[in-house]
Order: sequence, then structure tokens, then C-alpha cells
Amino acid sequence: MYGRRASQLVRELASSESGQLTAFNNDVFDQVIKECNEHQVQLQSLLRKIQDDGLDIQTTKNADHFGAVAHHLSLIRNKRCLMAYMHNRAEIIRSLRWKVGPVLPQEIQQKLSYSEEEYFKNHSTALESYMSELDLDLTVDMVPPKDPYIQVRVLDDIGDVLLGDQSASLMRNSVHSLKRTDAEQFISQGLMEEFLE
Repeated sequence: MYGRRASQLVRELASSESGQLTAFNNDVFDQVIKECNEHQVQLQSLLRKIQDDGLDIQTTKNADHFGAVAHHLSLIRNKRCLMAYMHNRAEIIRSLRWKVGPVLPQEIQQKLSYSEEEYFKNHSTALESYMSELDLDLTVDMVPPKDPYIQVRVLDDIGDVLLGDQSASLMRNSVHSLKRTDAEQFISQGLMEEFLE
């Protein structure tokens, strides 16, 4: 039955947790593309047959016409399912840039297709370019902070780092009071965490 594989992709989206990525389903995606190509070939063949018989495509209502309609509608349905699958994943990938920063964790990268990895890199580059033109980091403080300074605990040795107008030695398990803007990049990379007393 036509469209079964495409609907499988949409069901996969519906069953996954909101905002969470599952591994890109290459096998089913490629099968749907192959089915679309087969529908296109059949549709063109039926339309050519109608024309070869000297019939008007707009007014003819024979078996070839209805076969062409079935292939056309199946093709449109498959394309809509593919686009819904890709659009949903693209939205999640864009939101990841704001949540985790310019470098994706390995467990997320493994779930992406090559084109999705490129999409993330291009989106990240465009965002970086825009922020550099504004001279403003839009990824910091998505919710306005109550205090510009936070207490952080370093989770992994980072070493000596220049933070704003001061340098700090960020050694494992050390606790520091840093500007939120300086700490955010390390927190998003999992190198430190906010320390709540």
C-alpha cells in the first residue's frame, strides 16, 4: 500500500519526546524517496499514454486518468510526510544551537544525518556572524538573571583562562564567583556547573 513508509516517519515523530531527537531514519527515508521516484515515473508514463491516445488530459476520465491521480496524490502525500519529518528535525536542531552552543555533544551528533550536521554548522555560523556584527552574545541569559555573578564549580580541568578583565585558574572541583556571561560557555559545554549553596 502506498504511503505506509512515509507515515512511519510521521508516527516516529509523534511517538518521540517533544524537543528530543531520535536517530535519523536513513533506511525508511531512502525507501520513501525511492517510492516517490516510482510514483513520478508511473505518473509520467500514464500522462504520456493519455496524450499518445490523443485524449485531453483535463477532460479524460478513464482508468489511466484515475491511475495518474492515485500516483499524483500518493506522491504529494509522501512529500508532505518527508517535509514534516525534516522540518520537525530542523526546528529541534536550531533549538540545540541555543541550548548547547556551537559544539554538539557526541551523543547528539550520532543521531544526525550528514545534511543535518551541515545545517547545524551553517546555522551556527550565520548566528555567530550576526552576533559579531552586533557585538552581542544572544545565546547568554535567555532568561534575564537576578544577579550578574554566579557561583560555579569546575567539573574538569580547564586551566588558566582570561575572563573579561581578569584571569582565573579553573581547576577541577574549584569553586569561583564569575560573571554569568563568562561562565555560560563553560556550563553549556559541561565543563562547569552552577554551584548552589
